[in-house]
Amino acid sequence: MNVPKFRDERLMQVILAPQISEKSTYVADKYEQVVFKVTSDATKPEIKAAVELLFKVQVDGVQVVNVKGKGKRFGKMMGRRKDWKKAYVALKPGQEINFAAE
Repeated sequence: MNVPKFRDERLMQVILAPQISEKSTYVADKYEQVVFKVTSDATKPEIKAAVELLFKVQVDGVQVVNVKGKGKRFGKMMGRRKDWKKAYVALKPGQEINFAAE
């Protein structure tokens, strides 16, 4: 399979933060997936390459979700939070990312 090459500077900026929540811990236990908040212009191959570079693990697959920002009120004015992207990264069997130790 032809693996695309990405610049390391770009890969360091793709992953913004791990998404720690009740749902993400459930997904991690049941499906061996890790959830990350990523830049809105990130692609699946970029996310895969970034996780493999940063955490030294092998990635099996990537699923991406575009999350719509919530509507918020500020007095009479209606505002809106930014839209963002979430990535579910499936790791190969035996692989693990431990955020508490790093």
